[in-house]
Amino acid sequence: MQQPLNERSAEFADFWTERRLAVLSTVRADGTVHAVMVGVTLDLKTGIARVICSGGSHKARQIRALGEASVAVTQVEGGMWSTLEGRAVVSDDPERVADAVRRYAERYRQPRENPERVVIEITVSKVLGRV
Repeated sequence: MQQPLNERSAEFADFWTERRLAVLSTVRADGTVHAVMVGVTLDLKTGIARVICSGGSHKARQIRALGEASVAVTQVEGGMWSTLEGRAVVSDDPERVADAVRRYAERYRQPRENPERVVIEITVSKVLGRV
């Protein structure tokens, strides 16, 4: 069993808190990988990573069509890297989207208004990396 996220090193927490972009990877129906740059936030206590995006984006449509999907989100900085693997769902619940927007604004900046915004919530089940 992997170490809980909230018990990982301060360096790990900083790596997932400081401003840096990530790559979200999903698997298309034909088995090929779709990888796209995203901003991501990680709640170390709950083990949930969040990505905000438009509901019409490929990543959101792909995950929503499956109901739940296996995904990976990766950050790299020099020789340090970390990948979070888990199951993702898409939510358009206003409270969950607002929470994700607040978290995004804390890590990056206030995002532009988007009435089509949804949140991809990833329940992290595995962590890989060198941090």
